[in-house]
Amino acid sequence: MAVIGTRIEETGTLLRDAGGFSLRRDLGGRWKLDLHRVPVDHIEKRVRITGVVVSEDLVDVDGVAPEGASLPSPSVAT
Repeated sequence: MAVIGTRIEETGTLLRDAGGFSLRRDLGGRWKLDLHRVPVDHIEKRVRITGVVVSEDLVDVDGVAPEGASLPSPSVAT
């Protein structure tokens, strides 16, 4: 899918997956998600995520929002 360290923004359906969460991607396939907060209001719904690929098929998520909603830009340390 993407190279480790790549920042991504994708839409799809947020799913519970074997004790964790995954995103069924609009483009096909799935991302396993490392979520810092559990977005219970968005489970089984269409969402947009932002994050960084940290291993094969795993994204460290820094934002989850309903599809079409804007996500804040990640903070950049100076």
